[in-house]
Amino acid sequence: MFDLENFKTQIFSADQSSFNNLALKAFNYQYENNSIYQAYCQYLSKTPASVNRWQQIPFLPIDLFKSQKIITGHWSPEKIFLSSGTTGQIRSKHYVKDLNFYHNVSRCIFESTFGDLANFNLYAILPSYQQMGDSSLLSMVDHFIDCSGKPSGYFLESQKLPSASKKEMIFGVTYALLDGEIIHEDLSQCMIMDTGGMKGRKKEIVRNEVIELLKRKFEQTDIWTEYGMTELTSQAYGKNGLLKFPPWSKVLIRDINDPFWIKEEDHTGGINIIDLANIETCCFIETKDIGKIHENGHFEVLGRFDNSDIRGCSLLI
Repeated sequence: MFDLENFKTQIFSADQSSFNNLALKAFNYQYENNSIYQAYCQYLSKTPASVNRWQQIPFLPIDLFKSQKIITGHWSPEKIFLSSGTTGQIRSKHYVKDLNFYHNVSRCIFESTFGDLANFNLYAILPSYQQMGDSSLLSMVDHFIDCSGKPSGYFLESQKLPSASKKEMIFGVTYALLDGEIIHEDLSQCMIMDTGGMKGRKKEIVRNEVIELLKRKFEQTDIWTEYGMTELTSQAYGKNGLLKFPPWSKVLIRDINDPFWIKEEDHTGGINIIDLANIETCCFIETKDIGKIHENGHFEVLGRFDNSDIRGCSLLI
């Protein structure tokens, strides 16, 4: 019998040797207990009997998070995260059974990459997310600010940031970082974390150009990026455009014209994500992002498929 709580503990010790077994356990569990995912797998003639390695597992199209209630099992959500969207646009919903688990996952990823949150001053510049109030990013940053303590907090672009002896990180949406007047005694000493979020506000800029503009503005050698989405529990971090998920998550690249053909390293295509922390919803997501996988599990996001919904908190302006 599948032990859900034990599985949620096991993912934190996942590695290359255990990933296949954990992914197959998650697939079998979600096939049996998630009616939407099971129906989709059956449509593709994929069952636990025909899947014996993680590369064969079907990926659920991300648009179904807009039209269906994607949960595994039977439970009432503690929180519902909503994606960004304009008036009249259908927004994705991520039903969260255990908000504490979401926060633990997010904190574990951050601290394994950057160190203890208590050693940071975290300056969050997320004006549109604050207006929305129901985003996964805002919930994560709320938790990070609680962990790091004052003077960490939310700030406006034109508000002077405090200084302290701890490491300093500005956690901001792209448009605010690029266009805002951010005041600090020495911005070159602050780590810059770009969370994305500019589409719909101004002319689209490719990711590499964004990074170069931010480097010049903040006098930085490296610009960090946080990559996450409403429909996931885990986040990827990376500097200068090269991202990496924690060991319990993987990125695969599918062919742009054939979504069921998984491509090899160094090819460009649609991004599929396995996030084992999504065990209570769906771990296997076919996104609308386009990217490329590099060595050692790093990947980059190059853009979006045509006709995809515009994403990003800047839509709320």
